[in-house]
Amino acid sequence: MPEYLIELIITLSKISVVLAVLLTGVAYSVYAERRVSAFIQNRYGPNRVGPQGLLQPLVDVIKLLLKEDIVPEKANKFIHSLAPVISIIVSLSTFAVIPFGDTITIGDRVIKLQIADVNIGVLYFLALTSLGVYGVTLSGWSSNSKYSLLGGLRSAAQMISYELAMGLSVIAVILMNGSLQLDTIVSNQAGWKWNIILQPVGFIIFLTSAFAETNRTPFDLPEAEQELVGGYHTEYSSMKFALFFLAEYANVIISSAMIATIYLGGWQFPYLQDFGLPPMAVSILQILTFVVKVVALVFFFIWVRWTIPRFRYDQLMNLGWKVMLPLGIANLVITAIVILLMK
Repeated sequence: MPEYLIELIITLSKISVVLAVLLTGVAYSVYAERRVSAFIQNRYGPNRVGPQGLLQPLVDVIKLLLKEDIVPEKANKFIHSLAPVISIIVSLSTFAVIPFGDTITIGDRVIKLQIADVNIGVLYFLALTSLGVYGVTLSGWSSNSKYSLLGGLRSAAQMISYELAMGLSVIAVILMNGSLQLDTIVSNQAGWKWNIILQPVGFIIFLTSAFAETNRTPFDLPEAEQELVGGYHTEYSSMKFALFFLAEYANVIISSAMIATIYLGGWQFPYLQDFGLPPMAVSILQILTFVVKVVALVFFFIWVRWTIPRFRYDQLMNLGWKVMLPLGIANLVITAIVILLMK
């Protein structure tokens, strides 16, 4: 078989596995959200469908598939249908550059545990993150609803505000590693040289910006049920609403994966190579290490949502422009000076 066909089959296999795991993870993130929030509020949560309610995501999918798809009479029907598709495609595409392990050896072939090992992985992530605003903004505008429009406008302002701080925090990490390649950034964190230790301020900025980018409480102003009924997705139902829901939780998982990759060592398990394990066992442990870090961060996203109240909009903007942005600039300047002095 020609080499290019083998590479194509390997790539398609990686895409299929990652999509299957990611979509399953998204479904069970919704379940985890409902169960964790129930425990926090001293309720039971979904516990009837299957053991401990584990089949609840399947029932939710069937329910949403069977619901009527209602489109407002004066909405822009094409854009109204396109907006949720943009949101979910952008969300799922972001995972392409995230390394979830080092390599795995099958036969005589060494396979990288990453869909696309591009040398501008960080730039790719930031670019796709900025495209995500179009799905939310277009959904708000196309619905011909004032609540939805306000939610879309809030989302555009919020995402642009916090993208700047997020970009500055990542630039400091790029300066330290001298590369935009995520695999290189992970490799440079071998042992305990994690960037959360070297860049604690950058980590806090990136984490806070990730909450804002994913529209999660306390930054969920674009939907704000008490003010805007449901915000940008007020006029959505059936599978179109489900796509927005899936995109939100996919963004939570992908943001957690990026935080783990950039600041928590990615798939690195400190000194794993010193244990003398066979290569296959090392590869599996690296994948499990990455998964555990991502799951812990997803739990943190859920925990914060049910612990901290929503900001007012002026507080959100003040935090973004008057605190996060100056802090990001100061962190970048100090990092550059330290690197210059250490040369």
